[in-house]
Amino acid sequence: METFSVHGAPSEYILQEGILNELEPMLIERGIQKVLIVHGQKSWQAAMTFFPAFTSVTSQSYIYSGECSLSQINFIAALVNTNEYDAVIGIGGGKVLDLVKSACHVTHKQAILIPTLASNCSPWTPVSVIYDDAGTFIRFDIYPTSASLVLVEPRILLQAPVNLLIAGIGDTLAKWYEADVQMAVISNKPVALQISHYTAKQCKDVIMKHAKGAIQAVTTGFVNDDFIQITETIIMLAGMVGGFGDHYGRIAGAHSIHNGLTVLEETHHALHGEKVAYGILVQLVLENKWSEIDSLLPIYRELGLPCTLHDLGVTILNKQIIADVAGKATSLEESIHVMPIGAITKERVAEAITSLENKLALEKELA
Repeated sequence: METFSVHGAPSEYILQEGILNELEPMLIERGIQKVLIVHGQKSWQAAMTFFPAFTSVTSQSYIYSGECSLSQINFIAALVNTNEYDAVIGIGGGKVLDLVKSACHVTHKQAILIPTLASNCSPWTPVSVIYDDAGTFIRFDIYPTSASLVLVEPRILLQAPVNLLIAGIGDTLAKWYEADVQMAVISNKPVALQISHYTAKQCKDVIMKHAKGAIQAVTTGFVNDDFIQITETIIMLAGMVGGFGDHYGRIAGAHSIHNGLTVLEETHHALHGEKVAYGILVQLVLENKWSEIDSLLPIYRELGLPCTLHDLGVTILNKQIIADVAGKATSLEESIHVMPIGAITKERVAEAITSLENKLALEKELA
């Protein structure tokens, strides 16, 4: 039997209004007396009014460079070792949290994570995406231990720009499609894969039911049940898909299309989750699941997720542009090749993109 590595959850996770008031006693019960707090400028502005004053735990703050890069990891690790910190608290979005997880892995210290965005599953997973100092992707690392503590104050997340939440919804929706295409063909799934497949389906089902209400919470400024459901889907359920599914629960076609889109300068302004959402539609064309595309288009349009390349900023569309995207998306190292649907060539992907664009152009014409 194939070996699966399960990284189910952080040691402790709490989502609750006012939970940061409990931070210091939770540090003390972990034997933490001295901490380094790592954050960005915007993330600290979002969190500072909720962050407690410590009375016995000593702390120092560090504003990171903006990237989870090898130089930043090494710098923070050196800070931790030199000053003998017991733990590192990360406050921010995915890059800050990934940076803290990586530095804690290097120094064998506890990671305490406080997300300020509901845009990805970084708070949940023992995974870091590593970039160079210029922001170019290098690799992703998987660690043997998860965070010691994850505290989610929903009122902090509510302050984030609504487009980041929508992008997070798009990225999380891909969890179902990228996991299902790999797992649906496995007839006798180990229990870990059953959990992963179930939570992946929940990612889609919760989004279809609660996404509109969650966005309404952001626009009105009041936390509601829809917002909590979507927040925990983006952080917890999405994290469990890869945590229990290992490589079967990670990326497939949609993320490869995202990577292909990076060759188009016109799409550089678009958020990661927006490009992944478009990638879902292209992946479904490759799977010949047109009825599933039809079921998704209403929620895409309602939330403002991109359905076409024009929606992502591409003003002139021709065969060469599509070929460039398809070529990058089907590079040998790309995850699109894990899909068990035959050889996936750049020609096949170019045809899928063209078919999707033609379908939506015709629908627009007939509307």
